[in-house]
Amino acid sequence: MKQLQNTLFVTTQGAYLAKEGESLVVRAEKEKKFQIPVRNLDGVVCFGQVSASPFLLGMCAENNVSVSFLTENGRFLAKATGPVSGNVILRRNQYRMADDREKSLSISRSVLSGKLVNSRTLLRRVARDRQQNDTDKLDRAADSLTSAIRRLAASGGLEDIRGIEGEAARTYFGVFDQLLASDEDAFTFTGRNRRPPLDPVNCLLSFVYTLLLHDIRSALESVGLDPEVGYLHRDRPGRPGLALDLLEEFRPAVADRLVLTLINRGQVKPRGFETSGSGAVTMDEDTRKEVLVAYQKRKQQEVEHPFLREKMPLGLFPFMQALLLARYIRRDLEEYPPYLWRT
Repeated sequence: MKQLQNTLFVTTQGAYLAKEGESLVVRAEKEKKFQIPVRNLDGVVCFGQVSASPFLLGMCAENNVSVSFLTENGRFLAKATGPVSGNVILRRNQYRMADDREKSLSISRSVLSGKLVNSRTLLRRVARDRQQNDTDKLDRAADSLTSAIRRLAASGGLEDIRGIEGEAARTYFGVFDQLLASDEDAFTFTGRNRRPPLDPVNCLLSFVYTLLLHDIRSALESVGLDPEVGYLHRDRPGRPGLALDLLEEFRPAVADRLVLTLINRGQVKPRGFETSGSGAVTMDEDTRKEVLVAYQKRKQQEVEHPFLREKMPLGLFPFMQALLLARYIRRDLEEYPPYLWRT
């Protein structure tokens, strides 16, 4: 089984990544700040003004360690990686399925059913754990998602399921504010917004979605699938459609849950967010580091995979789902089993 290695997040502005023997070294202000053997990594994510030597990039490529470059606020820019793994037959089957209406519909139904089931699970879990009797809105929203799951199974086309998903998302985010237990006025939620996020909650959601998307994209590439060619998210230049497909089932159980934990436990503070003149909200460096550390710790937690019935770190789940999707595309499975969060 693939072992869960570390993702190295580099946030120090002006940092330089270099090769030293078989290790990656982070230097800043002419000092060595950090060193790690490349064999202990499966990814490097650089935020903002971070550069790397060609020799370091070459060593990472030879060891299947991807190096991604993002803006300081988490917008993806570019990625350096080695030769594509996997075989051409798998990718040809992937492309054929993308051109097949029924196959595309089947996979799209699966990933969205995973998203809706996991969204309902999160709502019910919070409602169950609440001491006070103010869970009526959450209960009604969960019931509405149950109805959406039933309609999804009977839907007749991609436009139908996109409509069902859009309606379910409005229901889910319509009660998301009920999931927040912070007394801070800054952590209120009135609706999903992005590009740019206009409040701290949306800023956190977008940032963690970006981290998760990076891991899913790497998982797909590691099993030989093309992350650009999706089924629910159709081809668009520069958009990792298949990675976005798998992201759907992980959003509630991993990303949304982590954001709620960070806010409700007071791990992030209102002072850690800044609003620009355009209204865009960003995190300061300390808050960004707090989120990255929490995300990495969450990935290390041992959880039983619902389909494989095997305990493993949560960080391996994207890789397992990529493997299951590859098995379905190779026709070793009759259908793709989405990740369903069990509490």
